Amino acid sequence: MGFRSFVFAASSALALLAGGAWAKDSVTIGLQLEPPHLDPTSAAAQAIDSVVYSNVFEGLTRFMGDGSVVPGLAESWEISEDGTVYTFKLREGVSFHDGSALDAADVKFSLDRARAEDSTNAQKALFEGISSVEALDPQTVQVTLEEPNGSLLFNLAWGDAVIVAPESIDGIKTNPVGTGAYTFQEWVQGDRITLARNPDYWGDQPALASATFKFISDPTAAFAAMMAEDIDAFDNFPAPENLPQFDADPRFQVLVGSTEGETILSTNNKQPPFDDIRVRQAMAHAIDRQAIIDGAMFGYGTPIGTHFAPHHPAYKDLTGMSSYDPEQAKALLAEAGFPDGFETTLHLPPTSYSRRGGEIVAAQLAAVGIKAEIINVEWAQWLESVFRGKSFGLTIISHTEPMDIGIYARPDYYFQYDSKPFQELMTKLNTSTDPDTRTAILQEAQEVIAADYVNGYLFQLAKLGVAKSGLQGLWENAPTAAIDLSALSWAE
Repeated sequence: MGFRSFVFAASSALALLAGGAWAKDSVTIGLQLEPPHLDPTSAAAQAIDSVVYSNVFEGLTRFMGDGSVVPGLAESWEISEDGTVYTFKLREGVSFHDGSALDAADVKFSLDRARAEDSTNAQKALFEGISSVEALDPQTVQVTLEEPNGSLLFNLAWGDAVIVAPESIDGIKTNPVGTGAYTFQEWVQGDRITLARNPDYWGDQPALASATFKFISDPTAAFAAMMAEDIDAFDNFPAPENLPQFDADPRFQVLVGSTEGETILSTNNKQPPFDDIRVRQAMAHAIDRQAIIDGAMFGYGTPIGTHFAPHHPAYKDLTGMSSYDPEQAKALLAEAGFPDGFETTLHLPPTSYSRRGGEIVAAQLAAVGIKAEIINVEWAQWLESVFRGKSFGLTIISHTEPMDIGIYARPDYYFQYDSKPFQELMTKLNTSTDPDTRTAILQEAQEVIAADYVNGYLFQLAKLGVAKSGLQGLWENAPTAAIDLSALSWAE
């Protein structure tokens, strides 16, 4: 830097200081979990979408903070009269972060890759009804379905359905190249990921020039970092007991909302003795949901009796089917041939609700004779041994994908529930477009899995956010796992 440049820069800085006009254009956001990698199309980790959804990668459609589905890379679409052909018109002038133009061939590549036989997409079932994807011209894509699917536009908004380019696919896990408002800059393993504003973004330029995601796994450390103002926000704060302290401090704002996260005691339905419905029912009656919510979440959370969000219009309250009744639990265990109970494992990933809730659940199960050995695992281990390897008895996890009851129609899903009646219901749902019919099917589906006691249904995870008082645009609710940087700005 030359002398004149230095003097000018210093003078400008002094002027800003004198006027109190420091214009903050960056943000540091705390995350409890570090992503295993940065490819949202090949893993079930919420932390990936928290960083890259809409920020780095975009889909044909996308979710907004209110849960609505709006156009993304597709500016419009037409649906054939029989509901089986969707013709998407892509936006003009969209380019990937490496400068290459987005075209219909990239969309075809992405959707074909997601639904391919060797696909590692965690939500591959979203694409199973697609029979073909054709690039009609550079800006037009035609998706043909085997039969009508009223959920297609919703499914295409998931992070698992983002559009990627074949040229950058080999390095996608560590150097993601998308079309979003922010570009990937740096990943310091174990510490942080940094994104920078994309000057060539097709849409409106976001207010913030950069964003850093800081990984802080320990709830006590998260509290200390927030209080010291080392970070600007913690989108899902892991220590709910500290929220009153933040709420009373004018430096901060507390956002309490809802998520799509059904927190469940996931059960390996094919592993004895969990292949016996009486054992699963016994566990359901051994669990005191409110005690778990109070003890692990300090009262934040809504009890659930099935895998469905209570804020959804089609929700049916079935908590009474698995009410807390230890004596009934013991009787069911005796009837199933386990009068003295049995031993199993309880794998707990590093989230606070899992670790804290797991201690309470283990104690409640022990009270009826089920001795669950707690095995604390890191996220990558959980994905490998539990989710992919199905090597577990019990685990506690929050399923944060939106309206994902359809996972129960997949016999090879990690809790290995195989029900032909349920699978038929999901087939009917996918081919139905009438709202009242869909609601009736969804409610019947909730009843089926509640009556089969597939998993222990604990509570709907609350969204507990803490941020500096001047930060605007954070989602209060979480219709999907995302931190939408384009919505953020600092109050002047």
